Amino acid sequence: MAEERVFYLTKKGLEKTKKEYNSLKEFKLAKTKGELPELLHSEDINPEYLAFQEDLNFLESRLMDIENTLKNVELIKIPSKSKQDIINLGATVVIEADKQLDEFTILGTLEANPSLGIISNESIVGKALLGHKVGDVVTVQSVVKTTYKIKKIEYKRV
Repeated sequence: MAEERVFYLTKKGLEKTKKEYNSLKEFKLAKTKGELPELLHSEDINPEYLAFQEDLNFLESRLMDIENTLKNVELIKIPSKSKQDIINLGATVVIEADKQLDEFTILGTLEANPSLGIISNESIVGKALLGHKVGDVVTVQSVVKTTYKIKKIEYKRV
């Protein structure tokens, strides 16, 4: 049997996911409660019915994805003081690369948003930085080889 995937979320991310799930369930109920389009329109399949069915299938698929996430979620928590010198999920890290400072937070894939400075623990850089401390030098090989010197690790509220 395949191992279930764990979805790492902050408390805020979990609340957002639950809110989306409840909104979609309400929407589905409202959509299926009213008058449904007929399958056949004369001898042709009704395009309204096909569009309705397509929307319903998409909605069902999204609800199943969210249910799977909620069933396999692990909350990201701030580590104990003694472990806050190590990069883990929820850490905001200041690194130096090519004599320039950059800052980002490492979260799970569902909350990653590189344009906002939030990278995934599964990204090349996120994965490489996990477990390191201030002063460590980490080299990441992707399209180009980049060396990061870890300058600061901070756990803001997650």
